[in-house]
Formats: sequence, C-alpha cells, structure tokens
Amino acid sequence: MKIIDDTTLARIEKDNAGGLTSADLLALFDNLGVQLGEATLRKYVQMGLLPRSVRVGSKGKHQGSKGMYPVSVVRQILQIKEMMADNYTIEQIKRDFLFMRSDMDQLQQALRVLLKRITTALRDRRSPLVAQAVEREVGEVRSLSKELLEKL
Repeated sequence: MKIIDDTTLARIEKDNAGGLTSADLLALFDNLGVQLGEATLRKYVQMGLLPRSVRVGSKGKHQGSKGMYPVSVVRQILQIKEMMADNYTIEQIKRDFLFMRSDMDQLQQALRVLLKRITTALRDRRSPLVAQAVEREVGEVRSLSKELLEKL
C-alpha cells in the first residue's frame, strides 16, 4: 500500500532539501492527510527508527538554533506507516528497519569512499581538462547514488 505517490515525494524532497523541523514534519503529514503526532515522532526517534534531529544555528545575532531532520525521514515515516498497515509489529519494523539502515549506511559510506578515490586517482594522473571532466562525471554519479539510496 503506497500512501503518497513518488512525484509528490520527489517534490517534498526538493522543496525541503535543507531538512525539516519537527513542526514542519507534523504539518507536512497533516497536509498530506497522514496521521502523525509529536509523541509518535519522538517514539520513532527513541526507538532508533528515525535519526535524531541535528541542531542547526540560525543566521543573525541571538537567533539560537533549531532541530532539523533530514528530508529522508519523510520516506522513512511513510515506510513505517505502510508496514504498520500491513500488520507488522513495532518490534518487527524495528528489527527490519535497523537491519536495513545499517546496510544502507555501509553502502553510502562505501560509495563515498569509492568516488573520492576515483577522483583523487584520476586527478593525480591526468591533465587538468581530464580531471575536470572526471569530476563532472563523479558529481553525476554522486547524484545518482544519492537517488539510489533514497529510493532504497
């Protein structure tokens, strides 16, 4: 059961690339007609189903900071909701989610290291023009790998 279509998700991710506060997340899900309360959001974070927010400072003197979640939590919350609708228990979701998250983190790190090594190796051995072309290609591969990880 798909709660939100891929086009809507892609738009949400593009519009919120810098992340979302908990208030933004709750408002977003409310606007989409998906039930998500503040207590549920906190519970998912405490259980390790979602990452903790990261404190981000506001520009300007004495503006403080706010907790920001990566936009990827939108997909994660939707996946949790879909699994619950398919009668998964919280423990099953937690087990499956944490297992997948660990694998995804390892894949992301491996891709990051591989692309850095490719860039460094070719930059050291080729002309500046070739290095620029390779860096453009590696940038494209980075975008594709980010898209792959988001889809997974």
